[in-house]
Amino acid sequence: MGRLLEAIADVGRAPSGGYERFAWTAHDLTLREWFAAEAAARGLSLVVDRAGNQWAWWGDPDADGPGVVTGSHLDSVPGGGAFDGPLGVASAFAALDALRAAGVAPVRPLGIVNFSDEEGARFGLACLGSRAVTGTVGADRLLALRDGAGDSLADVLARVGRGGSAASTGGGSTSGIAGGVRLEHYGRDPEALARVGVFVELHVEQGRYLADLPSDEAAPVAVGAAIWPHGRWRVDLAGEANHAGTTPLAHRHDPMLDLARLITDVRAAAEHAGALATLAKVQVEPNGVNAIPSRVRAWIDARAESEDAVRTVLADLAGPPDVSNVGLVAGTGPIERPSLRSATVGRPSLRSAGSGGPAGGGPAKWQPVEESWTPATVFDPALAARLADVVGRPGSSLPAPVIGTGAGHDAGTFAAAGVPTAMLFVRNPTGISHSPAELAEEADCDAGVRALTAVLADLLTEPTAPSSPILER
Repeated sequence: MGRLLEAIADVGRAPSGGYERFAWTAHDLTLREWFAAEAAARGLSLVVDRAGNQWAWWGDPDADGPGVVTGSHLDSVPGGGAFDGPLGVASAFAALDALRAAGVAPVRPLGIVNFSDEEGARFGLACLGSRAVTGTVGADRLLALRDGAGDSLADVLARVGRGGSAASTGGGSTSGIAGGVRLEHYGRDPEALARVGVFVELHVEQGRYLADLPSDEAAPVAVGAAIWPHGRWRVDLAGEANHAGTTPLAHRHDPMLDLARLITDVRAAAEHAGALATLAKVQVEPNGVNAIPSRVRAWIDARAESEDAVRTVLADLAGPPDVSNVGLVAGTGPIERPSLRSATVGRPSLRSAGSGGPAGGGPAKWQPVEESWTPATVFDPALAARLADVVGRPGSSLPAPVIGTGAGHDAGTFAAAGVPTAMLFVRNPTGISHSPAELAEEADCDAGVRALTAVLADLLTEPTAPSSPILER
């Protein structure tokens, strides 16, 4: 594990210590080269599907499948950590090595996958590669997505396919890593899907559930139960560009004031609904220090245990919510906990009665535009229970904890597409993710590999029989 992660530790590292590994950029192409090299070093056959995802196979999934698949992604959010995604891919290769060293004789193929653009940092849609290959989102919509430089996904894939610049700001070798993704075939790939009998994704825990367990219940690895419903919305705020030094305050139409109100409204709506909502991405035009903006675009991420709670956040933003008794959620705790609700303390509404709405005048009513939505995903309960028994807890007869998560994953996309799917979470002592402070201790990473190896051995050697429906697809 140490060698595998160390080999890519410097790829896309930013001065902050975090990572800038965005889909189809030079850094991403370097990581795809690394994946292909690790597959080749193990004698695995490498396949790139119609959506650009990489699959490395031990065995023939077409002749002897469907197979068991594990893996994750290698891209990052801006300033992301070292473990979100790469831990799952590196653990997959390490588990394969352990299976071979132990002399495990699989009765079905094993695949290791690197999903493209899981984070959605470049084109704004999370789990883009898994959504594309499963057909969850249509190819036309995906290919029309544009990055911050105005390049569409179709433009970028065409450049990569020609061996040209991977991004408008950098190049890189593309030989053997894009797999000749053809735009006319881009999207759902029935052949790739038919090879997958069950999918298990290992991931660093994005929260403190495992870190906060009492010593008599301690566990370095948990099993995933479900992914909360979540989505992303865009709000456009109109203003009037003008000179910062000559325009009186009373004559300004400044959308930054609306942005400030929107930020506090998002927080108030989340508190009111018992949800999580974040406004952390903003585009300002013309973005000059001495110019009043003409337009501001802001993006909202909202998620909760129930879809009703998320929809309540959006309903509150579309019209002034009654938040006279809204409370500030105190100590919201780990994202992986089944519940984030806790005791509240009184707080007045963050929307003042006299505040101006968008473009000024009257109470604020925002118009969020939905850009993506993922309903609640429940992983196969029988598979989760089975994995919990296989993984267990060190020094105990208890099964591994089974927990929910508020973070989205490619595993959720595959589960929604009807593939029996499970997740393993490796303890994160900081509870922090999407940050350079994200962490998984070496001993816990090793425990994750052992857990994944045990799970794969169980799934790979189970005879196909009527009593084993998981692999009969």
